[in-house]
Amino acid sequence: MDALWMAPLLLIPLLMWTSSTFVFYFKKCFYVAWMMMLALIAIPLCILKSGGRDVENMRIIRSLVRHVKYFLGLRFEVSGWEHLQTEGPYVIISNHQSSLDVLGLMEILPDRCTMIAKKELIYAGTVGLICWLGGIVFINRKKTSDAKSVMADAAKTMLDDQIRLWVFPEGTRNQRGDLLPFKKGAFHLAVQAQAPIIPIVFSSYSSFYLRKQKQFNSGTIRLKILPKIDTKGMTSDDVASLSDKSFNVMRSAFLEVSDSITQSNGPLRH
Repeated sequence: MDALWMAPLLLIPLLMWTSSTFVFYFKKCFYVAWMMMLALIAIPLCILKSGGRDVENMRIIRSLVRHVKYFLGLRFEVSGWEHLQTEGPYVIISNHQSSLDVLGLMEILPDRCTMIAKKELIYAGTVGLICWLGGIVFINRKKTSDAKSVMADAAKTMLDDQIRLWVFPEGTRNQRGDLLPFKKGAFHLAVQAQAPIIPIVFSSYSSFYLRKQKQFNSGTIRLKILPKIDTKGMTSDDVASLSDKSFNVMRSAFLEVSDSITQSNGPLRH
């Protein structure tokens, strides 16, 4: 009987060594399960600290999540820290490749900063509840009118509560080796609040993580924080040009850091 219990324990290291597909699913399942467990720990801590929903709870979430990268064999190299030393409200925009973005986000998340996320996330068990407690703003991406209303309310909240908001302007996960066209919500938000935009670029994950090919190796992710883009005096008429300017700046930085990180990590073997 003891031998039967030992067999799986011996099999796991063997599969981790020989099967990249097993490694992919093992890491993904571990990541989801561990994040749900961390959320379970964070929920009572947040309630005790703030009494309920509060952006200050993001401090607790940030401190609990930062170690997860080590379990997955990931490390972050961050440049441009000085650009986050900005007082008052601002809007952070970044590219969006996978759920692993959360780890990079928590690596550099400023104080009094939360996110805008799809409404479906609130139903993700303990993770959904901790997102709500952390003050995350949920939007219904299928209803444009609802999304616009939420953005208008978010702009007012930014100013009233002096908070920062992190938005993924591509609107969906994208691992195609380039940026998707930006949706305009983040830029309407920044203009309505007259708050600066701080672009942040995650280097491509393709040198260590490929979802379709079931590859998930160890690797380095470069985060580049770019200079802020001011929105003072802008109106809704400037949103399109603001979006284009932000896209061009971020795309140039994305291609630059992705090329350098590919050389550093080396090509991913299929």
